Amino acid sequence: MTLMKHLMGAAATLALTAGAVMAEPALIFDLGGKFDKSFNEAAFNGATKWATETGGTFKDIEMTSEAQREQALRQLAGAGFNPIVMTGFAFGDVLGQVAPEFPDTKFAIIDMVVDQPNVKSVVFTEHEGSYLVGMMAALASKTGTVGFIGGMDIPLIRRFGCGFAQGAMAANPAVKVILNMTGSDPSAWNDPVKGGEIAKAQKGQGADVIFAAAGGTGVGVLQAAKDEGILSIGVDSNQNYMQPGSVLTSMLKRVDVAVYNALKEGTEMTGGMNVLDLKAGGVGYAMDENNAALVSADMQAAVDAASAKIVAGEVVVHDYMADNTCPGGVTF
Repeated sequence: MTLMKHLMGAAATLALTAGAVMAEPALIFDLGGKFDKSFNEAAFNGATKWATETGGTFKDIEMTSEAQREQALRQLAGAGFNPIVMTGFAFGDVLGQVAPEFPDTKFAIIDMVVDQPNVKSVVFTEHEGSYLVGMMAALASKTGTVGFIGGMDIPLIRRFGCGFAQGAMAANPAVKVILNMTGSDPSAWNDPVKGGEIAKAQKGQGADVIFAAAGGTGVGVLQAAKDEGILSIGVDSNQNYMQPGSVLTSMLKRVDVAVYNALKEGTEMTGGMNVLDLKAGGVGYAMDENNAALVSADMQAAVDAASAKIVAGEVVVHDYMADNTCPGGVTF
């Protein structure tokens, strides 16, 4: 059985000294925790798949504060770990400073573009996947009102919400879409209580299907939806199993594939930007035994037809990050 070396927080990074040189990859999780059942956990699953298939080992670090980003990067690179993969846009600035200092180390960053020759930047078309689950939400809604709850209020998460809104309106032009964010700092990724409160407030406004793109906060959204007798939509990982029969579907963002590919390339990794879009299987929606009874054949056929049109270029999903607007006049 593969031995995973799990490290925790600053104490873990301090244990990595220059004398520990080894040809081993490392993975740094964003705030919210490795087992957030969403973004970070998808990254861990990708690394675990790589380790299982190859018999390799990897270091992983969970941070507890923003200050640890640069510390972790420098000490991992100094200790000879290669490649080093990190999850989350917030690593962008520190990676831009650290990568040139370690030209022989390969880095991969997910959700941000860092223009350095030894950095692979992996980004996704979240708006495309969100469009699909937005369609499904509107098709499943009995009230004609659907909701979106994001985590930290950043353009990337607004991209999710606006894609969701466009998809919902494509399925039902008369639909009402409620868009809310959890907060404006990193704590917004790990506040399930507040996520649940916002979900209940949206239900009070008529929403009977709510899409959560909020990391660990989304766990509270899914729970509240179950408690309130309405439907939810998970994100990043397949979260259908978390509340079987209540989670309509999950918008898949294949962070696991991005991490797996990075570790598989290893020290042969090439720099540049890699876009994992709908056509490449980077985003999509989840179907399994936990939500099969919630999604009719007609609903699935409609969403699959839209997916094919997006891939063919016949339908263009609006990207909030291109002009900071949502379609249909929807606002946060």
